[in-house]
Order: sequence, then C-alpha cells, then structure tokens
Amino acid sequence: MSARSCLMIVLAAGEGTRMRSEIPKVLHEIGGRSMVGHVVAAARGAGADQLAVVVGPGMGAVAEAVRKLAPGASIFTQVERRGTAHAVLMARTAIEQGAAEVLVLFGDTPLVTPETLDRVRCTLEAGADVAVLGFRTERPTGYGRLLTEGERLVAIREEKDATPAERAVTFCNSGIMGFRGATMLALLDAIGNANAKGEFYLTDAVELAARRGLTVAAVEGDGREVLGVNDRAQLAECERLFQERRRRAALAAGVTLIAPETVFFAIDTALGRDVVVEPNVVFGPGVVVEAGARIRAFSHLQGARVAEGAIIGPYARLRPGAEIGREAHIGNFVEVKNAVIGDGAKANHLSYIGDARVGAKTNIGAGTITCNYDGYGKYKTEIGAGAFVGSNSSLVAPVRIGDGAYVGSGSVVTHDVPADALAVGRGRQEIREGWARAFRERMKAEKAKG
Repeated sequence: MSARSCLMIVLAAGEGTRMRSEIPKVLHEIGGRSMVGHVVAAARGAGADQLAVVVGPGMGAVAEAVRKLAPGASIFTQVERRGTAHAVLMARTAIEQGAAEVLVLFGDTPLVTPETLDRVRCTLEAGADVAVLGFRTERPTGYGRLLTEGERLVAIREEKDATPAERAVTFCNSGIMGFRGATMLALLDAIGNANAKGEFYLTDAVELAARRGLTVAAVEGDGREVLGVNDRAQLAECERLFQERRRRAALAAGVTLIAPETVFFAIDTALGRDVVVEPNVVFGPGVVVEAGARIRAFSHLQGARVAEGAIIGPYARLRPGAEIGREAHIGNFVEVKNAVIGDGAKANHLSYIGDARVGAKTNIGAGTITCNYDGYGKYKTEIGAGAFVGSNSSLVAPVRIGDGAYVGSGSVVTHDVPADALAVGRGRQEIREGWARAFRERMKAEKAKG
C-alpha cells in the first residue's frame, strides 16, 4: 500500500431512474450493505486519508449512510448534472487540500476491492500522473475504450464518440481513475464539453495529460470487480458475484458448505473453522457462528451469535439479539429473539423464545411460548438452569422460573416458580362417562328426522 496521503472521491449523484425505485440507487444493497457502503469500505481499506462523496440534490439519505460508515467524510452536492469531470470538481476544496494521490470511484460499483485500489495507488507512486483501471471483455458495447500506443495510454473514447476502429477495442474503462494530486486540478479545469452529450467527461483528462507529456498508465483489473449497477438485473448479478466470492472465502477458511450455491451471506458473516452449513441457509447481517457449530437446512439467522458445537435448525429462525450457548440445540420451527440460550439447553421444536434468558441444560418443550409483549411493552422471562418446561406451555412475562423447576405441559404460567418446584396452570380435566356415545346417537336421530 502506498504510504503517501490519499483522497478518494466517490461519485454518488446518479438518480438511477432505471432502478424504478424511490430509494437512491447507491443505497440499494448487496450482501446487506448499501452499494456506496461497499465502495466506502474499499476506499478505507485501501488507505484513504480523506474521503469525499458527491451526491445529488435531495440525497440526504446517501450522505447520512456515508457518515455512519465514515464520520469524517466530506459531502458535496452536484446540483447540475454536467458530467463526471463536473461532478469531481464539486469536491474542489477537498482536492485543494493537497493529497499526494486522488482516486475517483463510483458509488454503484460495489465489488471493487481494496487490493485493486491499492494497485492504482502504487502505479501513481511509481511515477504515473494519471492511472486508469481497465478490464478486457469480448462484449465492450457501452463502455469507454482505452486507446494505447505501445505501453502508453493515450486516450479514453466514449462509445458515442468512437470511430468503428475504436469501437472494436476490447480494453475498456472501469471508470476508476487515479491522479497525482499536484497536477489534477489543472487537467480537470482544461476539460471541455465538445462531445455527443455536451458533458464534461473525466475521461478526457487522459488525452489532455498525454498531450502535455505527462505519464499516463493503464492498470488492468478483473471486469467482475468493476461491474456497475444501473438496473435491477445488474443489481442481481452483483449479488450473485458477491455471494460467489463469500462462498469461496468460507470454504477456504475451513467451513463446510454442503450445497454452496444455496447458502447466502451478508457482508459481515463470520463463520469459525469446522462449521457445517447445510443447504438453503440465509445469513443476514450481524451473525457470528463459532467453531464446530452446525447450521441445518432452511434456517435464517440475523444479528445472532452461535457458540461452539451448537446445532441450529432445520427450519430455525434466529433474530437479532439471539445468543446460543455451547452445545445448545435450537430445532425445527423454533424462533429466538433477544434471548440468551445457555450451554447445553434445548428447544427442539415449535417454540418462540423472545426477551428471555434460558439456563444451562434446560429443556424447552414443543409449543412453548414466552409471552413477552402486551401491545405496549416488552417483558423478560428468566428460566434457570436444569429446568424443564413441558410442551404447549405459555410463560407470561415478566416471570421467573427457578433452577431445576418443572412446568407441567399445557400450563399458562403467570407467577414466579421457585427452584425445584412444580408449576401446573391449566383447567381441571373432567370425565363424563358415555357422553360421546349419547351425543352420536342424538345427532343421528336428529339427522334422520330431517
């Protein structure tokens, strides 16, 4: 990584009309993080000392999202959309602060990596005045072409302005460019708008720099990293590529994915060594699964921590605040929310445990519900260690069940249960001998009359 000071400018003013959305384009998510969030994270990972983001009018939500990730970021507004060079110049005051290197990124290219940005930085440090990240493709339609003479990059030609020979070039512009800070403003101020769209193209800086005898270099990258998003289909393609990347990383780290193509990750999913993930599992943001745990098929986890050796699912749902202890079992159709499940505890089927603490080695029977919400507030259920809660029980919070206590099946528990006590809260069973036979005969007779 270059040791020189670096400003990274993220262009995020695009309206994204093809997304057909009320949400600003760059706030659409890949892996549970906004696209602009991915780009900001890559910029910081590549060593940006300063970050400037250019947004459009009315894009306060974009500015807010950026500041959450990078509180020191400068936000600039491009009121008139007059091209990429014009957008970059909105951050003139940031450029004038004199960073040795300036990189221009785009808020809708979420897959770019810090390593690739670092390659652009190193090219500048090696002596280039301008560095352009390019890629090769057999389908270059729609991209600007990188025109070279030998090893020299001499121009970038937008497709609408390209000759037939230039359109045949397959070395394309990613949009990401780096500049030596000392010469950047002079180049940008010299850019005109004599092109098919009447806009000020940032790409024209390459030809201007070459004419002035400055050193211009192309850095070849992976086209999948710089895929831009303009519509929902491209958003889905970026999600697919992101998921492939995360699956490969998980496998390389010692995680078993039985059917990798069916497992979906968030940007921050953390899985320990020897974790086994069965098919059709979705990890939302904020999930940590420690070594040796098993996530069984069709489970959904978000904002949860699963300790070593625990078993989750199949068909389990862990919601934010779920903490599952070592060797604990959360089985099929069990939902856990804002609850701590102790080591070795079991809730094997058909239960809801919310706003609760369950002690070690406690057994939660099928159909058990913690009744934690009364329509106005949330209340907590405390269940001690080694307790047994019988099937189809309702625990009406706030309530405490002591260590080793036993709750009879079908109970509605509304008062605290002492340690080692039995609680039974259900209607007394009544037996009426012969009632069923008499009922059938009466109904049969009435039907015959009709």
